[in-house]
Amino acid sequence: MNAMNTNEARLLARKAELTHRLGKIETDLDTTPNPDSAERATERENDEVLEELGLQGQMELKAIEAALKRIEDGTYGTCVRCGGQISAERLEAVPHAALCRECMG
Repeated sequence: MNAMNTNEARLLARKAELTHRLGKIETDLDTTPNPDSAERATERENDEVLEELGLQGQMELKAIEAALKRIEDGTYGTCVRCGGQISAERLEAVPHAALCRECMG
């Protein structure tokens, strides 16, 4: 399997994982609050953490979907800013990378 197929498989697996995780977060946020006021305060704090994790997950999911689109378009591995090549090492570390190391700065 070549590097592009490997990265595509990794992106698809991560997308499925994030989609599942975001669904669980949404379910947790939709649960009925505890009638006990002390418990509600703790739940609110937990909800804030879940919301932040959800936002981070959504941002990563968008980056993954953009990377999958670049694979489809044949532009995967090309920096969206300068048009140069993104190193294989960078794509190995961050398969959804849209910028080369120099543009990431």
